[in-house]
Amino acid sequence: MREVPISFVKANQTGIVVFVLLALAFQWAWLVGILWVIQVLGLVGGAKWNVFVVAFKKIFSYKVTTAETQAQELTRFNNALAVLFLSISLAAFAIGWAFVGYLFAGFLLLAAGAALLGYCVGCTIYFQYKQFVNRQRFKRG
Repeated sequence: MREVPISFVKANQTGIVVFVLLALAFQWAWLVGILWVIQVLGLVGGAKWNVFVVAFKKIFSYKVTTAETQAQELTRFNNALAVLFLSISLAAFAIGWAFVGYLFAGFLLLAAGAALLGYCVGCTIYFQYKQFVNRQRFKRG
């Protein structure tokens, strides 16, 4: 199983928190759009395309170690959830529903903030999804 250094995960979560806080504080919906691009690039290209991870590595002259890691599959799942929430947020902004746009950006802020504090909402959703899939497989087989 491939692993991602937890420092990369935390760098991405921190970037999400900062961008969404700025977007909410200054009512800058365009910042949600930039965050969406960053997250899509990270989803498509992994850590090497994630702007927050690249900046983290440059600022701290980070050398990859095998200290604490997270499964790449889980990291991608959480990243996909972030892209989903940001996509809904941007769609809401596009049709003039600013409140809903900021609400979904706020949901992402809460999830990323909770993850930085030690509770991963996406991990819980992923676990429940895997449990559901296994139960379905067990019922059929």
